[in-house]
Amino acid sequence: MERHFDDELKKLKESIIAMSLTAQEMIECAILMLKERKNELKEHVFEKETKLNMMQIEIDDIALKLIALRQPAAGDLRFLISAIKINSDLERIGDLAVNIVERNQELLKEPPLKPLIDIPQMAKIAQKMVYDATDSFINKKAELARQVCCQDDIVDNLNEQIFRELLTYMLQDTRNITRAISLTFISKYLERIADHATNIGEDVYYMVEGKDIRHHSEDYCK
Repeated sequence: MERHFDDELKKLKESIIAMSLTAQEMIECAILMLKERKNELKEHVFEKETKLNMMQIEIDDIALKLIALRQPAAGDLRFLISAIKINSDLERIGDLAVNIVERNQELLKEPPLKPLIDIPQMAKIAQKMVYDATDSFINKKAELARQVCCQDDIVDNLNEQIFRELLTYMLQDTRNITRAISLTFISKYLERIADHATNIGEDVYYMVEGKDIRHHSEDYCK
């Protein structure tokens, strides 16, 4: 009985890793579409979204069945509850990658507004946060989860910096407004991806350490 439960937990972990990697690939592809102005990349992201949605249903099903049938206690129960919450965050990250693609489609109708430097940097940080958050969950690394939460301020600052720069472009020439607004939305979507990675980090920290750092994670980054 115990061996079978361990096998099911292993399958759940493998599914979450696969889902996280899919979400990360969607982010990377969405930003590549923006940088290289390749509209055909949108189909790849849309296909991955369908896969991601199916994974979410499968993971929820596995976790809920394990809770109902195995009646796990203590650490295993916290792990399964965290898996359900993290599953939802990963699905939302995929949705935000799709939102980026939709804004890309608007941008590709016009010439580039400016060289893209900060947005790809922001995307790289957010993608790494998703990777590390997943790693911290699978391997129960509280310190890594804390580090993920601390990265959120970096992404927030980049988002504010990008907004100020794009606002300058809009004030300089009204013809820049549509493109600048689309880039502002993309920056915001990346900031929200980082927020979801932070949510995962907070859940993992609670799962491992039993301390709730939601709304207080800045106290753990000093």
